[in-house]
Parts: sequence; structure tokens; C-alpha cells
Amino acid sequence: MLTRKDFLFKKVLVVFLNRGEKMRFRNDNLIVEDKKGNIKHQSTCYRLFSVFIVGSFTITTGLIQRAKRFGFSIVLLTHSFRVYETLSCQTKGNTLLRRKQYLYNDLAIARYLTNNKIQNQINTIRKSRQPGLLPQETINQLVDYQNNLNNAEELKSILGLEGSAARAYFKQIYIEFNWQGRKPRVKHDINNCLLDIGYTILFSFIEALLDLYGFDLYVGFYHQIFYQRKSLVCDLVEPFRCIIDYKIRKMNNYNSINPEDFIIINERYQLSYKYTAKYVSELLGSIIKYKEEIFLYIQQFYRSFINDKPIEAFPIFTFC
Repeated sequence: MLTRKDFLFKKVLVVFLNRGEKMRFRNDNLIVEDKKGNIKHQSTCYRLFSVFIVGSFTITTGLIQRAKRFGFSIVLLTHSFRVYETLSCQTKGNTLLRRKQYLYNDLAIARYLTNNKIQNQINTIRKSRQPGLLPQETINQLVDYQNNLNNAEELKSILGLEGSAARAYFKQIYIEFNWQGRKPRVKHDINNCLLDIGYTILFSFIEALLDLYGFDLYVGFYHQIFYQRKSLVCDLVEPFRCIIDYKIRKMNNYNSINPEDFIIINERYQLSYKYTAKYVSELLGSIIKYKEEIFLYIQQFYRSFINDKPIEAFPIFTFC
């Protein structure tokens, strides 16, 4: 399995392909060429952890072979940054791990993940240093939701507490920016559009890490089994969403978001393709800043679960 030292050597590559551009390999290097054949980018396959390819692209057996050989995942996305395929290098045959997943029927991990998420929401509000009494009032609300988690004996109770906490948190964290509510996939404003893009990158990054250990990605502990939903990835994304939330808040504060970079289609905001690289670079950079912490969290989560450790021994991600 990939060690911490090896992982820190790896990088995530996002390729935005325009008309006439192509990818090819030469001497175990991935090369991106423009329509005139000039090299736009070159990376050694030894350093790749994940490659995001945005736009139309003809995939070849050579690309798949090298991905398997060097152990990097390939994520294919549309121009609107919607994932339509993931070619992962999954560890296969970890039957002990999967058996434990299938037999697990406790709510302890669901409570633990939700508690970590709410704690990081509290940390994000504190980190934002908003004026007035309202931030502390919101934090007090979130602390109450945390305390009530310990008494939650049903999944729907945990879901209710998590949902209530999220509504209070988003209302506070984006209070200066005319926040109208979190509506995934609807993209009724620019911030929701950027949140979806940031969460997509985060989701694919964590999916690639979980694949290193051979988890069944469709069997979660908090998010329940639903047709074709990678419930386990949804679970493990939760403690880290604050990274994206805070980054978008900073982008608003620094006037890094230009409304003219977005278009509206069927009352939904969409990032214009020619500006996608600019925003993806910002959002991916915020994730890469914590890539070591995320790697160690997933590694320790696997070790704790496979070794039947008490929930107190499971890792905690602290956003600060």
C-alpha cells in the first residue's frame, strides 16, 4: 500500500482539453499537446496520484495500462465539471475488510463522522472571525446539536441533527453574501455552483484514497445503500467539506469571484469553460494544502476499522 512518504511525492493533475488538443505518453511521461503539437504540460507517471480530464477526449489502452502500472486514477469530467466516469486503481481482494463492512450494523461511526463534521463547522465559524454576537450564538447552537448526537439512537435522528446544523452553519458562514440556502445540483447562485465544483474535486480525491485499501465504496456507515451511490465516499467527505466552504468564503472576501465568469442555463449558474481552470486551481489548491492530513485520516480510519478499535481510537480531522 502507498506510504505517507510516497503519497507526499505524488500530485493531482487537472487537464483542460480544448479543441484539437490531445494527451499522449513518451518514456513514461504524460504529455499534453496543443493542436499545433506544442507541449503544454509534461509530468512523469511516477509522480501522478490522480488525473482529472475535463472535456472531450479519446481514451486509449496505453493510458489505461499506465494508470494501472503506476497506480494513478483517472477522473473524466464534462465541460460543466460533472464526473461521468472514474477509472480507479482499486486494491482488490481485501475480503476481510469488505466482510466487516457488510456485517457492521452500529451507529457509532455515523455519530463519530457527524460529530467531526459539526466540530469543523464550529472551527470554520471561529476561523472566519465575523463581528457581532451572532457567530457565537450559532456556535452555541452547533454545540447543542453535537451534545444531542450522543443520545441519538436512530439514523433519522442523526440525519436530522446534521441537517439542522448545516442550515445554521451555512446561514452564518455566508451571511454577508446574500445566502439563500444550500441547494445541491440546483446551482441557483454562484456560491452553490462553486460549492458543487469544490465538493466534486474533494469527493474524487477521497475516493482515490479509499480505493487504496479495497473498501466497497457503495457501502457506507452513515449514508445508507442507494442505487449507484458511493455511500462510503459520501461518509468520509463529511469532515473535510469545511475546507471548500472556507475557501469559497475567502474568495468572496478577496473579490476573486467575477460574476461575468458564469453563465445561466435553465435558471442554473454554470462556470464558463474558459474560466474553469482559474477556479478549479483555487479550490484544488485548498485541498492539496491538507493532502497529508486527509491521507493520514483515511489510513488511520482503515486501520481502526479493520482492527476493531473502539470509536475513540478513530482519527479526527481538525480544521484550523
